[in-house]
Amino acid sequence: QVQLVESGGGYVQAGGSLKLSCIASGDIVRIDVMGWYRQAPGSQRELVATMTRGDNTLYADSVKGRFTISRGNAENTVYLQMGSLKSEDDAVYYCWANEIYIKSHYSFDNVWGQGTRVTVSS
Repeated sequence: QVQLVESGGGYVQAGGSLKLSCIASGDIVRIDVMGWYRQAPGSQRELVATMTRGDNTLYADSVKGRFTISRGNAENTVYLQMGSLKSEDDAVYYCWANEIYIKSHYSFDNVWGQGTRVTVSS
């Protein structure tokens, strides 16, 4: 069917930068919305940023001005450029996609990746 795989997580010092990548696999024709969520220990999963195929973006207030979401030329790719990282950004980051259209005219909603860990050290 459809799978999302994140990469790019790791250890970074506070104030540093990191770029996350996500690639969706499958017989994908179109993905209307892709984005990133995160979940810190002891916290609920929260929205970080989303981007439509029409280039409309939405950011959580906590990351505005520091994070930039983008989508690749391919329909199935999304990135998250993170800068000025803080300890509050320490979390598992999950790729998310909605309204995924595949061949044979089927579609999928609310698909999640396995997550990639971002550890911010001071």
